[in-house]
Amino acid sequence: MHQGRYVFAQLMQHLPLQAFRRAVDRFDGDRYVIRFSCMDQFLCMAFAQLAGRESLREIEICLRAHAAKLYHLGIRGNVARSTLADANEKRDWHIYADFAQRLIAIARRLYADEPLGEELQQAAYALDSTTIELCLSVFPWAKTVHPGCGAIKLHTLLDLRCSIPTDVRVSEGLRHDIHMLDDFAPEPGAIYVMDRGYLDFVRLFRLHRAGAFFLMRAKKNLRVTRRYSLPVEDRQAIICDQTVVLAREVVRHRYPDPLRRLRVRDDDSSIVLITNHFGLPAHSLSALYRHRWQIEIFFKWIKQHLRIKAFFGTSPNAVKTQVWIAVSVYVLIAIVRKRLNTTASLHDLLQILSVTLFEQTTLECVFAAHPSHDSEEPIGNQLILFRD
Repeated sequence: MHQGRYVFAQLMQHLPLQAFRRAVDRFDGDRYVIRFSCMDQFLCMAFAQLAGRESLREIEICLRAHAAKLYHLGIRGNVARSTLADANEKRDWHIYADFAQRLIAIARRLYADEPLGEELQQAAYALDSTTIELCLSVFPWAKTVHPGCGAIKLHTLLDLRCSIPTDVRVSEGLRHDIHMLDDFAPEPGAIYVMDRGYLDFVRLFRLHRAGAFFLMRAKKNLRVTRRYSLPVEDRQAIICDQTVVLAREVVRHRYPDPLRRLRVRDDDSSIVLITNHFGLPAHSLSALYRHRWQIEIFFKWIKQHLRIKAFFGTSPNAVKTQVWIAVSVYVLIAIVRKRLNTTASLHDLLQILSVTLFEQTTLECVFAAHPSHDSEEPIGNQLILFRD
């Protein structure tokens, strides 16, 4: 019930608080804590993500300006940047990673019936990583292959049906993307769409033996032997559909089973895809690979609209805490969008929330006031800059 609650408090009501308490108890997050609990830390960091704050000082100034409202927002502790900095430094980041996984499970159930555009019964994921550059003198642990440069990588497994990240790993820039294949348990029957940077036949065969499927681009120097070709209905989109085996004996020892090779038209050129899935039509596999672009859009979105490029702490624990809370905020907005059945984009919802967090109105009214951008009617009071 609304009863004069602030927009921020209504938004946080959609959090599974019992799951958060279990995560805190599991990792002893509130042990020896007197005033500033893990929930206070989460709410302050979530406020920074929603309001677009760039530093601990900005968080402190903004929240202290609304000191009389903090109790009604759910923040019980005293907000000070030194207290928040210590919490980010010492509170185990696994608390927020565990809680984010609970939010992800809720969001995936809500978006389970979302159409992917292809007739797929199984789950489909995109796997990729993005690099965030850091100053090596401030983050000495974030090393890269380039001397004097620092960076971290966000390795992400994205559910293509709902654009929800199901797994996120933070590593230093030195770690190769391919090691992400060792970190997650394959889901039997699921399709993993990847770029050619993940082409490692030992790991792909392990994925194949687990009952999962992969779809990825082939490298230019990949040598295969054609066994036979499958009939192709649309030559304008699919050039060839072949069953192949790896030509080199050393490589074939790593992946002895047959593979499916597709050459797909891409504008004026073509790309070669390889997969272990022989059940789907060629045009469905081609269209599914194009959905891999969703993970690039996801990376662009969180870099532009969430606070994961300017970090509030310099330790690995502080960085991972901020990343996981940012993921939690992203998923929370997706959950609220689905529960309120609004058609506004996540970007629009985030912009609306950033300026209405301290208003006392319902979320339904806030999102209902979202203007439509589809109207082509001219604005009556627009100034005329040029006359004929």
